[in-house]
Amino acid sequence: MSLALSTLLYEWRRYMAAVMALALSGLLVLAMTGVFIGIGKGFTATIERSSADIIIMQPGAKSLIGGPSGVPRRFIPLAYRNPAVVEVQPLDGAGGSFQSVKNVDPTMSQADRAKMGAPRQEFVQTSIIDTTPGAVTIPTDYSQELVDALRQPYTVAIDETATRKLGVKLGDRALYNGQTVTVVGITRGYPNMMQATIIMSRDTLRMVGQADTGPRVGPLMVKLNDPSQAERVAAELNEQGDGQWKAWTRQELADANAGAMFEEGILVIIIGGCVVLGTIIGVAITWQTLRGAIMANIKEFASLRALGVGMGSLQWIVMELSFWVGCVGVIAAILLTLLLQALALMGAVIIALPLILLIIVGGGLIVIAMLSGLLSLGILKNSQPADLLR
Repeated sequence: MSLALSTLLYEWRRYMAAVMALALSGLLVLAMTGVFIGIGKGFTATIERSSADIIIMQPGAKSLIGGPSGVPRRFIPLAYRNPAVVEVQPLDGAGGSFQSVKNVDPTMSQADRAKMGAPRQEFVQTSIIDTTPGAVTIPTDYSQELVDALRQPYTVAIDETATRKLGVKLGDRALYNGQTVTVVGITRGYPNMMQATIIMSRDTLRMVGQADTGPRVGPLMVKLNDPSQAERVAAELNEQGDGQWKAWTRQELADANAGAMFEEGILVIIIGGCVVLGTIIGVAITWQTLRGAIMANIKEFASLRALGVGMGSLQWIVMELSFWVGCVGVIAAILLTLLLQALALMGAVIIALPLILLIIVGGGLIVIAMLSGLLSLGILKNSQPADLLR
């Protein structure tokens, strides 16, 4: 075992402040970035968890969040020309006002409702599923009971994060654009961070007068007879479309959606601020901790110099010690973030932690630790062998 690693193991209390500074810096960056990625996944969860193997959008679309995603309706039969395609359905949706009808008579006028203190209206987004068995628009985590319930006319489902905001619970009735609907399902894992979303069947959307029957439809959800051939079929569809559309595999679109979140200026500013703040905190505390620990062991370093160990070797020991402190800090940061992720999930908040994010932040923490060690090398000049005679 190297001298640096054994020093860290046997005198770990002296270096705990540096480890915790790195861990908290990493936690700050990982948590903030993970929350924003989780918000993006909340918006696109319906597609990313659908049974679709391929999604067809306009060629100018860079993700589901940015750019035009709708396509002409005539593309639906064209997609069936590929023999691997077994189902194509457009993803429809709309929006409208949503109001709980608890203790409110729907036959009353708006003026009378206002006098009674009727609940305020909320504007919601609407997403649809097809309730035929195995439909491509049904998310893979929807239970058969939920699909059967949504098959009934004028029924909706909402995520658990929207129940308090909308003022409804399972079994309650509500007004959607003035028409009575019943909440028959509560979903989990589709957080409504900004605007509430309700799920209904395509038939119900048509009954409330919002079905898209025009020449343009939403993104096309494509199911294949062999999902493992998604990349090949997507390439064939793109060639077949001759630039009229762009076919994405589900994973490609998920990655594009995650990347699109960081194209928003305000998010880049917030995350960039967290990175700068975390770096300053990490370097300052880690530097001072390492400096104090080296000073406490200055006689040991002086003894090594008296035995003939060169200054270069002592500096290498300090840098190696900084590296191991950084590694321990990375492990602590990831464990703390996973704990926070579990706690957030209990509140239906998604903190997404993709592997590339862990690698980037982990590498950054090690760089911070090494930089702190580099700043602490000057203290080794005090390790004079003559000091041992005092």
